[in-house]
Amino acid sequence: MINGIWLGLIVIGVVVAIFTGNVQAVTDAAINFSGTAVEIAIGLIGIMTLWLGIMAIAEKSGLIRGLAKALSPIMKKLFPEVPADHPAMGAMIMNIAANILGLGNAATPFGLKAMEELDTLNEHKGVATDAMVMFLAINTSSVTLLPATVIGLRAAAGSTNATEVIGPVILATTISTVSAIILAKLFGKMKRYKVENYIEKSDVENVQEG
Repeated sequence: MINGIWLGLIVIGVVVAIFTGNVQAVTDAAINFSGTAVEIAIGLIGIMTLWLGIMAIAEKSGLIRGLAKALSPIMKKLFPEVPADHPAMGAMIMNIAANILGLGNAATPFGLKAMEELDTLNEHKGVATDAMVMFLAINTSSVTLLPATVIGLRAAAGSTNATEVIGPVILATTISTVSAIILAKLFGKMKRYKVENYIEKSDVENVQEG
């Protein structure tokens, strides 16, 4: 999907350049920004190494597990249908805790594990449960306390205060996460989006096709 979007943007850009007579400008820009991309990537190596090292220390020191314990009461309210001692709950807590600290690489396996475990509670395989939808919404909009990648990009681009985005990022991701939770809860209560409603429609369609 993403590859298709990028391909479409490139094709549209080339076509517009041809019709407007700016092919040379597009070619020059592509070459110049390719060099800029390499410079930024090289500049990121040191910054990302530093931040990933700090995050690794946080992970090894038990900071993530401590944060996970703090999140446990909230998670029980957000996912009432998931038993507190179920493996899915632990995986979700670890995923969210890792995302909060900017540990994307550590969060990914926890997220995949959480979805696998949530599917074991799913009575209708192939149809996302309310818990799955809620987890995906939180995971996508996750509150971030340390946006290491953004800080690294700003530092590589020559920012004099690369960390000044931390406050706005915390505010923006908090708002996005709260909004995602509210919308997931609201849509989950609508009959149109109930799993039972989807199953009924599927059964009717199967009967009609048969």
